Amino acid sequence: MKTYAEQVTELISLGLYEDIGSGDITSLYFVPETRMATAFVRVRESGIISGADIAEQVFRTVNPQLQIVSFLSCGSKVVKDEVILKVTGSARSILTAERTALNMMQHLSGIASLTSLYLEQTMHTNAQILDTRKTLPAYRLLEKKAVRDGGGTNHRMGLYDRAMVKDNHLMTEGDIPSLQNVIYKLKREKPGIDVELEADRLDQVERFLSLEGVDYILLDNMSLDELRSAVQIRGNGKVKLEASGGVNLDTVKAIAETGVDFISVGALTHSAPALDIGLDFETIQ
Repeated sequence: MKTYAEQVTELISLGLYEDIGSGDITSLYFVPETRMATAFVRVRESGIISGADIAEQVFRTVNPQLQIVSFLSCGSKVVKDEVILKVTGSARSILTAERTALNMMQHLSGIASLTSLYLEQTMHTNAQILDTRKTLPAYRLLEKKAVRDGGGTNHRMGLYDRAMVKDNHLMTEGDIPSLQNVIYKLKREKPGIDVELEADRLDQVERFLSLEGVDYILLDNMSLDELRSAVQIRGNGKVKLEASGGVNLDTVKAIAETGVDFISVGALTHSAPALDIGLDFETIQ
C-alpha cells in the first residue's frame, strides 16, 4: 500500500506526462526562454481548499527553481478572489505546470467544499458524514483527505480494513448461526478488523443486533420512520448505525435528526463539482 506522499508523487508524474508529452509546444515557441513572471493562483468562488500542497508540488516538479509562497492551507475556507499560491520564476515553467496543478486542486477542493455543505446541514446533530469507496481509481487517498479537509470522516479505505457484509455476500451463508461462526472466525484471525452488516429491513436489524462481534449496521435505503425505529431498537447498545442511500443535500438534515451515528454519501467523491480556481499573471519582465 503506497503512502499518501508516494501516491501524490506518482499521480503528479502521470498527470504531467500525459499533458506535456514530448514538450509544451506553445510555451517553447511563443514564450521566450528568459522570460520571468509572477503568477497568482486564486479562487473564483467560495469554498474549502484542498490539494494546495499538491499544486505546489506540481510547480516544483516542473521546475525546482520556481519560488512559491503559500497563503492558505488545506481545509481553509475561502471567498472569491482569495490568493492560494504566488509563483515566481520562469514563465514557461509556470505555464507548463498550470493545468495539471489546477486540475488536481480544483477537483479536490470541490470534494472538500461539497463535504462542508453536508456538514452545515448536520452540525446540530451527532451524525458524522462519511465518504465511500466510490472514488477515482488511484485517487482514493487524495480524495479521502479532501473529505477530511471539508470536515468529513473517512469510511474504510478499501476491502482490506473492514468487513462490510452486504446482501450479495449473504446469498450463500445468510442464516444467523453460520453468520455468527464466520464473525467469530474473522475476529479471531483478523483482530482489530471491524465488522459491518447491511440491513434493508428492521427485522434484519433485530437479528444482527443479537450477534456478537458486530460493530456497525448499515441501514440501506430505509425511510425516516424506519431509521428512527432502528435507533430505538438499538437503544443504548454499542453497535453503531450508518444510514445509506437516498442521501443528498435536501435529505441529509432529516436523516441526521433520526439519531443515526453515521451517514455515508457517495456523492462526496463521485459527483462533487470542481471548485473554480484560476491562475493569473501579474507581472512580466
